[in-house]
Amino acid sequence: MPDSQPQQPHSSGSSSGESAAEASSLLLCGARLTDGRTVDVRLGGGHIEAVGTAGSLTAHAARVDLGGYLLLPAAAEPHAHGDTALSADAEGPVSYELADVQRRTTEAALLQLGHGATALRSHVRIGDLQGLTSMEAVLQARRSLRGLVDLTAVAMPRLLTGAAGADGLAMLRDAVKMGASVVGGCPDVDPDPTGYAEAVLEIAAEHGCPVDLHTDGSDPARLARLAAMAGGLRPGVSIGPCGGLGRLPADVASRAADQLAAAGVTVVCLPQGGCGGAEGRGVAPVRLLRSAGVRLAAGSGAMRDVSNPVGRGDPLEAAYLLASRSGLRPEDAYGAVSGAARAAMGLPEVRVEAGFPAELLAVRGDRLAGALSLAYSRIVVHRGRVVARTSAVREYCDSAAAVALDLPRQGRSKGSEQGRTKGGEPS
Repeated sequence: MPDSQPQQPHSSGSSSGESAAEASSLLLCGARLTDGRTVDVRLGGGHIEAVGTAGSLTAHAARVDLGGYLLLPAAAEPHAHGDTALSADAEGPVSYELADVQRRTTEAALLQLGHGATALRSHVRIGDLQGLTSMEAVLQARRSLRGLVDLTAVAMPRLLTGAAGADGLAMLRDAVKMGASVVGGCPDVDPDPTGYAEAVLEIAAEHGCPVDLHTDGSDPARLARLAAMAGGLRPGVSIGPCGGLGRLPADVASRAADQLAAAGVTVVCLPQGGCGGAEGRGVAPVRLLRSAGVRLAAGSGAMRDVSNPVGRGDPLEAAYLLASRSGLRPEDAYGAVSGAARAAMGLPEVRVEAGFPAELLAVRGDRLAGALSLAYSRIVVHRGRVVARTSAVREYCDSAAAVALDLPRQGRSKGSEQGRTKGGEPS
């Protein structure tokens, strides 16, 4: 079941503005693909209608010149924390008043959309002092963002076992009724981690919801039990960030990876750092998991909260780290934050081919490795329309060396400031 499926508004249909936007046509001109082709791409009705050689497509539609850009399937964010995002600099205790959580969630979602993520899965704490207020705030943010980015919520109760867990179980069921489309939480902090996981899986089976659990993954026996319980559950089970797997002996970690692969469990790693929902630091052993056949996706985790005060929430940074630190090919690294992330969220596949959803990201550059290295300028397409643009210009003073070497430059117009030139990013 796609994350977005239960997230439709309760009205009888989409707004007229959104319907008109999805029905309109858009022509993306002169985009470079990862296979080296330069193409035009026509979008309509929220899907890719046609892909042809540059200059071959016509349309009575708006045109976007993508010359100098690499066109990719859009990224997705499978592990966000909108309720705590952007709270690291708060004076005093972090506010969980509805308006404050909604504002943080909305701002964080727009920042991540600008980075290129057109679908977000936000893990939301329920219970404790905030009760269901944070969940209500995230769901309100989801409604206000509809048409810009698809936002879904994971309900995260603190305790689910023993006498103290009764309230958590009731609240988890209430959160699903409210509109949380994924059930999750952190078994590691419950006195009975196995009982916690069993309770989550039971509620997920009752409601037909995906499961997304936080775990450090440092206890191989616990992972084995989780894999045994999760095997075959539909619509699927994800766990993360599993940084503790990387601290286990290689043979132990390898057995755990084999068990997760056999159960069909997806691991969502966090290359940019951990988050408040799991103890420990470090990144899951990406190459070991991939070699075992584990479904691997990557997320961003904490975004400028106490867990990671400098978290960017940028999927391309996550891909960059997977390539630079974990040794993945750029194509595999980007796939972890795009195709694999969408699959983990139950969303349809995206390719730059006719018939696929028009969820696209254009990044300045002509090759994926360069785009991951210097991904400054970006154009984001969601449901067939441009929903975000980021443009970057870098300026240098005149240099005799640059002139002598005939380095690429873009001169300023006449009358501009003397002694300065303007250039775009290296491609």
